[in-house]
Amino acid sequence: MTSTSPLNIALIGFGTVGSGVARILSTQAKNIAVRAGREIRISRVVVRDPDKAREFLPAGVEVSTSIDDVIDDPQIQLVAQLIGGIDPAFDYMKRSLAAGKDVVTANKALIYAHGSELFERAAANERTIGFEAAVAGGIPIIGAVTQALTGNQILSLEAILNGTSNFILTRMLDEQHAYADALKEAQRLGYAEADPAMDVDGTDAAQKLAILTQLAFSTPVKLDDFVRQGIDGIELLDLQVAADLGYKIKLLATARLQNKRLEISVQPTLISCDRTIAQIDGADNIVAVHGDAVGNTTFSGAGAGQLPTASAVVADIIDYATGRTAVTFQSILRSSQQEPWPVQPAEELRRRYYLRLTVDDRPHVLADITDVLGRNEISISSVRQDETPETDEAGDGTARLVIMTHTTTEGRLRAADTELSKLACIRGASIRLPIAD
Repeated sequence: MTSTSPLNIALIGFGTVGSGVARILSTQAKNIAVRAGREIRISRVVVRDPDKAREFLPAGVEVSTSIDDVIDDPQIQLVAQLIGGIDPAFDYMKRSLAAGKDVVTANKALIYAHGSELFERAAANERTIGFEAAVAGGIPIIGAVTQALTGNQILSLEAILNGTSNFILTRMLDEQHAYADALKEAQRLGYAEADPAMDVDGTDAAQKLAILTQLAFSTPVKLDDFVRQGIDGIELLDLQVAADLGYKIKLLATARLQNKRLEISVQPTLISCDRTIAQIDGADNIVAVHGDAVGNTTFSGAGAGQLPTASAVVADIIDYATGRTAVTFQSILRSSQQEPWPVQPAEELRRRYYLRLTVDDRPHVLADITDVLGRNEISISSVRQDETPETDEAGDGTARLVIMTHTTTEGRLRAADTELSKLACIRGASIRLPIAD
C-alpha cells in the first residue's frame, strides 16, 4: 500500500446495498487498501431516517438527511449513489457531478432513462460515472463489455437479467406451483418486491438489456423500440408442455446483429434444455456474449442481492481509486460516438413459435385455426392436443391446443393473432412464445 491520502467517499442511501458496501469496506479494509493503493474511508452517509440503527456504519461517520452536506464538503471526492428510482436520484447525481465529485451507482433505471445526459454532464465537468452494479448485480458484465471484449465486434447477447422472474419460473416447474403461489414465495423470501410489476412484466430486464445494447453495439434503444413481454401470463401448463418437448421457459433478453441490423427482444422463450442458459435456475442471472474474435463467452452468478451488488459497487470504488475509471470512462464516451446500428422492426423478427390456445372441443376447430395460420404463411411443425373427456351433443367441452411453428415472422404471428381472436371457437387468452433451439 502506498502512502497516498485516504479516499473519502459518501454513501447516498444506506439500505440493502449501502449497508452491504459498508460491510465489505469494513471487513475487507486491509485487502481493499492494498488493491486500491490507499485507504477508502466512508466520511458521510445521507439517509431519510438518521436515528435508525444501522449495522456496519463506521464510527465517526457523519449521518444526515441532506445531499447538501455532501455537495458542500470539499473532502468528499467520490459519491456512491445507492438509492433507486429517478427522483431524487437524478438530481443528486447532476448536483454531485456539477460539484466536481465523481459518482458510482447501482441505479439501473436511472442509467437507462438518463445515462446519456449524465455521461455528457460528467464529461463536461471532467468527472466519471461507474455503474457496474446497475446490470446483473455481482456479475462483472459492464467491465467485460467495455474493457475485456473491446477487441471484438460483439455479435450477440443472450441473457437472463431478472432474478425475480427466473426464480418464479424455476419454482413453478420444480414444485408444480401456480404462478400466483410462486410469486408469493418469491416475495416471502425477498426475491420480489411487494409490487413486482417491473420484474414480472419484463421492464427491469428490458432496461438492463438497453444499457448493455448501448455499450456493446453503440446503439441507444428505448423500450418502445423492441418486443417486451413478461412472465405474468405464463401458466404451469406451459412449463410442463415445454419440458415434455425438451425445453425450459426463461425470460430471455436478446440483442444480436442480423443482416447488418440489430434484432432485440425481451420475452419468455422456450430454450432447448441442453443449452447452458436454460440450466440457470433460481434467482441467478447469466449473460452469454458472442464476439467475432473471442467466440462464445458466458458470465453467470448472483444477479441481485445485498453482497453481490455491493461487490460491484466496491469494485467501481477501487477502480476509481486506482485511476482505472478515468481511462475506461473515456473509452465508453468515445464508443458512444460511433454510428449506431439500425434496429430491426419488431414485425420482421424471425423465430419459431409456441402457440397455446384453449378452444371448443368440436369438429373443424383445428381446420379453422390452421386455415388462419396458412393464410398468414405460417407453417406448422407439430400440433398437440391434451386428451379431454367426451363432450355432449352441444359440444360444451374445451380442449387445449399446442402448436409449434416453423420459422416465421413476428408480423405474420401478430396478423394471425388478430384473426384467431375473432374465431368463435377460441376461449380466453392465447399464449404465444418464441423458441430458441
